[in-house]
Amino acid sequence: MSHDILVLYYSRSGHTAQLARFIARGVEEVPGMRARLRQVPPVAPVTEIAMPPEPEDGAPYVSRADLTECAGLALGSPTRFGNMAAPLKYFLDTTGAEWASGALAGKPAAVFTSTSTMHGGQEATLLSMALPLLHHGMLIVGIPYTEPALNNTVTGGTPYGASHVSGTRGDNAISDHERELARNLGRRLADVARRLGAPA
Repeated sequence: MSHDILVLYYSRSGHTAQLARFIARGVEEVPGMRARLRQVPPVAPVTEIAMPPEPEDGAPYVSRADLTECAGLALGSPTRFGNMAAPLKYFLDTTGAEWASGALAGKPAAVFTSTSTMHGGQEATLLSMALPLLHHGMLIVGIPYTEPALNNTVTGGTPYGASHVSGTRGDNAISDHERELARNLGRRLADVARRLGAPA
């Protein structure tokens, strides 16, 4: 099994991408584990419009090999009415072959999100992302309350996964607690993957 943790996300304004980078830092704090940052492309209402093969900025687009080669998966999306964003849902809807082959079965997974308001659907979005991962046979990893920041945060952070409250204008920086919880989630995910058999 590979010792890469796939940190896969869709980000429109950059907040979810920032969380992804903190999760990746946490992954790489675990000996022998590496983060593989990838994003899903946006979807267009006119299907004839093709996206370039590589994004203009940020992580490369995800490939099928990224899914089969990873030892674990962190999945992130901004919230859209309490649900994951359409580009991430579209990508997950195309993973039937990986579901049929069991490519992700038995691997650990975690989820993360960003919302503009405190009660903007963070937990519902995290749960919406966990559902297809359960169908893939993945083992969901959350954030336990043994993490002090989870008890003390007044911004993002839930037992279901890492989160960020960006503000209605998108100008809130990621708080210390949000940063700490994202890194913790990355460490926890990578540690579980290592214990499950990824080489140290």
